[in-house]
Amino acid sequence: MAKLEGRERRKARIRKRISGTAERPRLSVFRSARHIYAQVVDDTGGGTLAAASTLSPDLRGTLEADDKTGAAKKVGALIAKMCLERKVEKVVFDRNGFLYHGRIKALAEAAREAGLSF
Repeated sequence: MAKLEGRERRKARIRKRISGTAERPRLSVFRSARHIYAQVVDDTGGGTLAAASTLSPDLRGTLEADDKTGAAKKVGALIAKMCLERKVEKVVFDRNGFLYHGRIKALAEAAREAGLSF
């Protein structure tokens, strides 16, 4: 339980400082044991602009050969593509209390390579 409490404390520290606006929404990432989820949120307007995960229909058939880090890269590229289609080029990255390494870092770098700026 201490691991979850530590993440919740880090998450509270992060969310105290960052929030998404219409011009620069928040790219929030959640990592479970098996899957990774990303969504772009406008906190002032109160809505989700785009969402992608390893369960997305666009990626469903392409992830069998990948490890979890490779799947995270594909999710990052997909969320960046969805944002650029909706004319969102700049976001604020919210790692959601997770440490910036491994799958979180892979998703972020893939989103940057696909054209998202943060």
